[in-house]
Amino acid sequence: MTEFADGGEETGRLRPPGLGLLLAEIRGIFEFNASLMLSPFLMGAPRGDGHPVLTLPGFLASDLSMAPMRRYLTELGYDPHAWRMGRNVGGIARLRSALRKRLGEIYQTSGRKVSIVGWSLGGVYARDLALHAPQMVRYVVTLGSPFANDVRATNATRLYEALSGETVDADLELREALAGDLPVPTTSIYSRADGVVNWNTCRLRPSDTSENIEVFLASHIGLGVNPAVLWAVADRLAQAEGQFSQFDRSGPFAIAYAPAEQAQS
Repeated sequence: MTEFADGGEETGRLRPPGLGLLLAEIRGIFEFNASLMLSPFLMGAPRGDGHPVLTLPGFLASDLSMAPMRRYLTELGYDPHAWRMGRNVGGIARLRSALRKRLGEIYQTSGRKVSIVGWSLGGVYARDLALHAPQMVRYVVTLGSPFANDVRATNATRLYEALSGETVDADLELREALAGDLPVPTTSIYSRADGVVNWNTCRLRPSDTSENIEVFLASHIGLGVNPAVLWAVADRLAQAEGQFSQFDRSGPFAIAYAPAEQAQS
């Protein structure tokens, strides 16, 4: 079936977000400010059980980009960890061994399965880790991560290929695996207003242990600090190990979420 991008034409391929959405990414600073102002509401999220959470930054970002999320998760009672691999310049195959080693270190030290929150490219890494080491992974949350459909439909594809030396659609078997069902519970959080990644590439197939959560008007660079996203991440991670229920869109940020039927269809 032919795919359509928002505002696109019938080409058989998805297109990256347009220039208007890309320029509007500057609003990410307002999302960060909003999370600061709404922190009293954010602290009302379900509390964690102390299990470890590995945070993986997006393309060209470093651990600093996910520091606000780690601070938030710490306050809620989790044990968050940075990836400690510097700036993310890409390379799924190149970084796979180091990522598995980092996951293994956290798992061995804590003695508990590790939840993984990956932002953009970091979410692709998170899904790859869950596929290859499900015995160490408790839950996966991806934020604006392009793992499904036409994964070239981003405004960062050419730069990624240039810096990483890898072609995003070269390994068809890997692409199909990343887009398929994971052996652990997973949530994909995305926005149709994303100016970097076409939102159609972020949607997984809903199942008894997976779901999509669409956040209205969120930017790509603001996904890790958007208050509605932070709440959703905390809510998902609070589920008991081995259990999964669909996200409850009520609460202080209810207005920010698309209806469940819209996000899943």
